[in-house]
Amino acid sequence: MLGSGLLAAQPRALPLDRIELPPGMRIELLARVPNARQMALGPAAQGGGHVLYVGSKTDGRVHALELDAQGRPGALHVIAQGLRMPVGVAWRDGDLYISAVERIVRLERIATRLHIPPAPVVVRSDLPREASHGWRFIAFGPDGWLYVPVGAPCNICAPDPDRYAAILRMRADGSDLQTYARGVRNSVGFDWHPETSELWFTDNGRDHLGDDAPPDELNRAPRAGLHFGYPYCHGGTVPDPRYGGERSCSEFTPPAQALGAHVAALGMRFFTGATLGPAWHGRVFIAEHGSWNRSRPVGYQVSTVRLEGSRAVAYEPFASGWLHEGQAWGRPADVLMAPDGTLLVSDDLAGAIYRIRPDEGRRRP
Repeated sequence: MLGSGLLAAQPRALPLDRIELPPGMRIELLARVPNARQMALGPAAQGGGHVLYVGSKTDGRVHALELDAQGRPGALHVIAQGLRMPVGVAWRDGDLYISAVERIVRLERIATRLHIPPAPVVVRSDLPREASHGWRFIAFGPDGWLYVPVGAPCNICAPDPDRYAAILRMRADGSDLQTYARGVRNSVGFDWHPETSELWFTDNGRDHLGDDAPPDELNRAPRAGLHFGYPYCHGGTVPDPRYGGERSCSEFTPPAQALGAHVAALGMRFFTGATLGPAWHGRVFIAEHGSWNRSRPVGYQVSTVRLEGSRAVAYEPFASGWLHEGQAWGRPADVLMAPDGTLLVSDDLAGAIYRIRPDEGRRRP
């Protein structure tokens, strides 16, 4: 029943012993949440805990998981259902914002209404309706604007550059829609640098150029108005066979870091906590959902990018093992720092939220 609270169900045993982590780390199941995609945190209505809000792509529901003051899971609620690919969730000033393809809706005063959630209020309803790349990660920036990506409605095409293949932003009430970045094929994850407040985002490269090209991207947008190449150039150096003759790769902002080809880089966050150890503070963590049509699957892991200032200097796996003998039993979709400084990972295939934390008694990196 909508809004009913149940203790977070324990799924069948998941092979978490297959997950490879840096020395001194461990992974544990926090809760089973069906089709878990983007995550957002907000304070609990009382008791000093938090609520973890979790979007979905295929079942039209949004969940809320209660966490006590020690981060332990409690009741799991369905707070919205019947929405169209409600992947994105963003909490602000007591309200939860949800992306539903052409619509952004809002659940008001949600933490006080988990058992009987309110009807969604429409914030804006005129975004593109196409299902292709129509699922949207959303987040509020440090400027108070709600950022909403709109992917290309195709693998490769040249749609309206002010409406598609872009990152848009709007005020919290849905007004004053603006195009912040262009040439972005399909971004399903972004965050702001904790020191410079610059927008960084992942972008999924096009298909059908072979197993090893083009790379997915981690991009940096220090200001509005930049163009990141789609559909003319991919990964900063790969001219598109169809559109590359129209414009040169040198005209566009190159990636801050080329990622693996077809890894499907989705949710990304800057990690600002200290719990995992100083080696991980300030890094970008990326959920790599995994390839869908590569001859040999890749991705299915959480990776990190180490920065020096605003320059990416290293890209490497952090947690891997959801792909076993060529078969995926899980697919990371988003990452989020928990209030206690541990790392949360959502998995829409296994329907799970994991927590990665120090393994007590072992030396941290």
